[in-house]
Amino acid sequence: MIKESMGRRAFYGINAVVLFLIAVICLVPILHVIALSFSGSSAVMAGQVTLWPVKPTLASYNILMQRSDFFDSFKMSLFRVLLGTAVNLVLIMLTAYPLSKNKNQFHGRTVYAWYLIITIIFSGGLIPTYMVVRQMGLINSIWALILPGAVPVWNTVLMMNFYRNLPREIEESAFIDGADHLVVLIKLYVPLSAPAVATVALFSIVGHWNSWFDGLIYLNTPSMYPLQTFLYMIGTAVTQGSTTTENVEYMREISDRTLRSAQIVIAMVPVLAAYPFLQKYFTKGIVMGSVKG
Repeated sequence: MIKESMGRRAFYGINAVVLFLIAVICLVPILHVIALSFSGSSAVMAGQVTLWPVKPTLASYNILMQRSDFFDSFKMSLFRVLLGTAVNLVLIMLTAYPLSKNKNQFHGRTVYAWYLIITIIFSGGLIPTYMVVRQMGLINSIWALILPGAVPVWNTVLMMNFYRNLPREIEESAFIDGADHLVVLIKLYVPLSAPAVATVALFSIVGHWNSWFDGLIYLNTPSMYPLQTFLYMIGTAVTQGSTTTENVEYMREISDRTLRSAQIVIAMVPVLAAYPFLQKYFTKGIVMGSVKG
């Protein structure tokens, strides 16, 4: 008994050390990027920056935030995240609910399931997708950033498997009381699936916030660019030497690495702010959503 207790303590101790090392490995690159974003260009180019800023400066952040269109892009990204996540959640739940039924409850379920899974294996391609978006009249519209990815199939599979793990007795008792499928989904499945909803919501938030390429190809008006597209465009302009009266005074203090590090830091902040509120549901949602009932 004593040997078993000592072995368990040793096991837990080794696990703690391994997890601590993994945490450090994950944290060090983030600290390095933050230090780069606040360091002077000469120190960065000389390789003097490790985990602490050298020759501290806010030049990279100033050149990003002094642009009048920076805050417009920031608000555009927030609007996209809110609208896109809401659309994703509604369509994911409406799609996952019928697919969580067995063949006797939903005839043709297998056909619809494979129809969705095929989209994970094969992509429509960039040019055909652009042509569809253009033919639908969505170019230079916020919907061009939302509708092409309105039903993330992987998130739908997670939600579907979570629904399949819920007790069928709850659903059957609701039907006996006269409820229909929509009532069951809204009043029973949605409240009971909070971990899965939080998980797919986090995936949607991160996906919409970090996306930049679709804004580049679907939007023609720079004032409509989401933040990531805006940061990419201004980063490209500055690092290629396109100076203006707004940024010329900072050109001696920044470089490609410092500016892009500042972009990464700005991009991380909203996601890091949202994650603590969803963290307690995240693991449970992933585990239960990945197990087929």
